[in-house]
Amino acid sequence: MTASRSATKSADASALNSIAPAILAMVAIVAASNWLVQFPINDWLTWGAFTYPFSFLVTDLTNRRFGPGAARRVIYAGFAVGVVLSAILATPRIAAASGSAFLLAQLLDVTLFNWLRRQSWWRAPFVASGAGSIVDTATFFGIAFVGTGLPWTTWAVGDLAVKLAFAVFCLAPYRLLMDRLGPAWAPRAA
Repeated sequence: MTASRSATKSADASALNSIAPAILAMVAIVAASNWLVQFPINDWLTWGAFTYPFSFLVTDLTNRRFGPGAARRVIYAGFAVGVVLSAILATPRIAAASGSAFLLAQLLDVTLFNWLRRQSWWRAPFVASGAGSIVDTATFFGIAFVGTGLPWTTWAVGDLAVKLAFAVFCLAPYRLLMDRLGPAWAPRAA
């Protein structure tokens, strides 16, 4: 093996090790949310509404610290493992709905976050999480529950309200963790 290949493998392993906690957090959030969405609290909410919004916090902190490439790697790993676990913990339909909604919403989050990252500290995570929440909710509930006879439209409204409230709530831990982590990645000048 050449020295440059060895250095590349070492750098790849180091990069993976640095985002491993984010990957584990994402997998746990997705699996828990897909299991909890099966348990309604009332006609407006399921328990999954209280865990899933943290996925946007994980994505945004990873994006801020390590950049969009690392954030996408966390998303893809969370997607792959999360869908498999969801297929075991939930129904195949919920797993498929979750995977579709998760990829669309999280990749939108990464894109919007990058467009807004140089503005006020709160704007990128708030707007990206809010837009991602809207896409996630519409996609997930539209695929998972249409035609089931369950009150999915009211669950979707309740779920979205909780996600948007969490987009505001998660600004405090985002700011605290953002300051402690600091960016290891610097975006290129436009």
